[in-house]
Amino acid sequence: MKTNLTASEMKQLIAKVFSPRSDDKHLLILVDVPNERVSDGQNWRERRVLATEWRDIFENLKSDLGLDLIVLLYYENVGSNNADLPVFGYTWSGDPRKAAAELLRTEGQSIAMEGALTDAHIILAPTEFSTTAPLKVLAKKHPFRAATMPGFSRAMIPALSVDYNQVHERVMRLKTRLDEAQAARICFEAEEKEYRLFVDLRFRTAHASSGLLRERGMAANLPSGEAYIVPYEGEGKEKSKTAGDLPVQFGDEIVLYEIRENRAIAVRSQGPASEDEKRKLQNEPAYGNIAELGFGVLAAFGILPIGETLLDEKLGLHIAFGRSDHFGGIVSPKSFLNPDNVVHIDRIYIPEVQSGIKVKEVRFEYDGGRDELIIRDGNYTNL
Repeated sequence: MKTNLTASEMKQLIAKVFSPRSDDKHLLILVDVPNERVSDGQNWRERRVLATEWRDIFENLKSDLGLDLIVLLYYENVGSNNADLPVFGYTWSGDPRKAAAELLRTEGQSIAMEGALTDAHIILAPTEFSTTAPLKVLAKKHPFRAATMPGFSRAMIPALSVDYNQVHERVMRLKTRLDEAQAARICFEAEEKEYRLFVDLRFRTAHASSGLLRERGMAANLPSGEAYIVPYEGEGKEKSKTAGDLPVQFGDEIVLYEIRENRAIAVRSQGPASEDEKRKLQNEPAYGNIAELGFGVLAAFGILPIGETLLDEKLGLHIAFGRSDHFGGIVSPKSFLNPDNVVHIDRIYIPEVQSGIKVKEVRFEYDGGRDELIIRDGNYTNL
């Protein structure tokens, strides 16, 4: 397995993804670290090592890329995906395998996160917990472009080498359809039963996350390759029509959510995972918000799932719960009763991730009564 990009490949990747301008001078690499509440792990340690390797590659590519400054900034993890970033980060020259919040507080040089983001032009964020939501929001305030890479591992290196111009074309075909669609009808099959979900797409514009981050004020995943949209959440005069049943597999158990007005309002299945999900909905109603309907395209380029959301969601249908404001929705960290509960969780519908659930059909509905079959038996029909 290829364990890293060469300097030449990294140069090509930056050129394709960011198309740097003459005034792009500052590259920032953001990495979170464990603390007393969240313990370290092998994948996390290896990701920090990878980040230092990238820093060293970029140092050698400075003149080729026209960069003046490369900064690797560590920060204390925020405990959940897509929660807001901390006030301070740290520069530190020690062994990245040993990097932890307590050590950084005593040995690191603190830097205001706001200042670091203000100064940055290009950002790579190979983190444990996703920074996509906060960086999307902050990118509107600061002139940076950010590639968010939560859970990135060396197994994802091949996905950095695909032709992102072709990925972009495929993603844009999906985005065009989502922009026009008024609704999506999804039929799932699980445990020999069919479940149907109607997703209200009115009043919304879709997003293209195609791996091209060439305009300032952008933040998106890398590896990339999806079109996605926030379902209508009922903030206008009309209620959301998103409703039906949504099955999600947890281990060997199928949890069945009852969806009404774009929220999971109940769990109608039985079992340990079902009971746990019931408690989450009761304790944190914003957790049940249907925050995203997404369609990944990288499977067409020979990319295989590896068990990490960052990559696996780019391979097919996925539906997310929780925070949506970073995608143009209305559910923000303030919508949650406890800031520790802020999440954006993707449920990915491919056999390798949810083997007990099959996507039998996805149809888009358009004005005038026209509809279009998008997915049949888990496969795209016309891309």
